[in-house]
Amino acid sequence: MLVNYVRTALAVKLNALKLDKRAVTAIEYALIAALIAVVIIGAVTTLGKNVGNTFNTVASEL
Repeated sequence: MLVNYVRTALAVKLNALKLDKRAVTAIEYALIAALIAVVIIGAVTTLGKNVGNTFNTVASEL
């Protein structure tokens, strides 16, 4: 009898977890945001170095 109660309670909890997808979606959005941030940081770093080199070249020519 106790085994059936525990089995039923466990089945109800597992079904509730299967229906709740909000946490998975939040993790996916967080991973996408992190990837976008890494790409932006890389692009800004490269662009910043190129702009710095350009200003140094112009300054040395003057």
